[in-house]
Amino acid sequence: MSRLVVASIGPASSVQDGGRTGAQRYGLTPSGAMDRLALAAANCLVGNELFAAVVEIGPFGASFTARDGAVRIAITGAPRNADIAGKPVASETSVTLKDGETLTLGFARGGAFTYLAIEGAIQGEPVFGSLAVNARAGLGSPYPRPLQAGDEFTVAAASGGPEQRIELPKPPDGPIRVLLGPQDDEFDDANRELFLSSDWKISATSDRMGYRLEGPVIKHLHGHNIVSDGTVNGSIQVPGNGAPIVLMMDRGTSGGYPKIATVISADLGSLAQTSAGTAFRFKAISMAEAQDEAKKFAQLLRSLPDRLRTADTVELNIEALHDANVAGHAVNAVDAATWQSPAEP
Repeated sequence: MSRLVVASIGPASSVQDGGRTGAQRYGLTPSGAMDRLALAAANCLVGNELFAAVVEIGPFGASFTARDGAVRIAITGAPRNADIAGKPVASETSVTLKDGETLTLGFARGGAFTYLAIEGAIQGEPVFGSLAVNARAGLGSPYPRPLQAGDEFTVAAASGGPEQRIELPKPPDGPIRVLLGPQDDEFDDANRELFLSSDWKISATSDRMGYRLEGPVIKHLHGHNIVSDGTVNGSIQVPGNGAPIVLMMDRGTSGGYPKIATVISADLGSLAQTSAGTAFRFKAISMAEAQDEAKKFAQLLRSLPDRLRTADTVELNIEALHDANVAGHAVNAVDAATWQSPAEP
């Protein structure tokens, strides 16, 4: 067995998997990865079950060191600079950390969460059937809290097989699609239209429990209190201050604010990866369209093993490239001698 040691890590990083199912009626929050496609792709790259436990890394940097042997890993999700001993590491590709080597990850760029899968998967004692961490409730394993420097995972020794890369479709470039309701009748036509036609931004105060939205005030028809009822991932509640909140994976299972809309499951990962301060809009679609998108997303997950390719093994000699004149003859626009032919004698 080998070990992967957390050398450094920022907040909002924890162990996550596909989440807990079947117990929401008892008030047990599902938790799980914020971006299910990235979770599944990372696991696929190292041969794990698609929804096995991984490290979900928040927007800040992190580093991990292999001990007592080599460790095979893969990273997916929000892009960020990554290197091993100064050598760049590509996202959506598996790589093997040799004993003593450290993977260093920078800040997330254009996203929020990156997923680090380990060959053989993270092991722990399941809590209600899952290792997923909910820090508020103290649930999860092997660490029922955000990760911190010094934590370590005992993992399978690297198999030594060929490294893999995976070809994922580009994330949709458009509005976040929603189903109106179930309490959209608590808002008049003007406020429903305001919700759909406005630019929204995710507040920096957001977390895994809910994404607070910054934008116009959405006004209720009959007040902001309703009889508490069930929520789902992606429910968009509108509290008394009129600022919507999108409920995420660590949400409560019931709530007493009207829900103007629900983010469709196929788009929830895209919303989760939207950086704070980035403007976006919502688009209402029909139930039939939402179900069709859910089927497409399920098919995408099933297709991941077929999207694997052997990673390129060609290594560039950086020093040789530096010394080589790969661009041909260089010229200087302010030095005519470098681009004008000498006059004939």
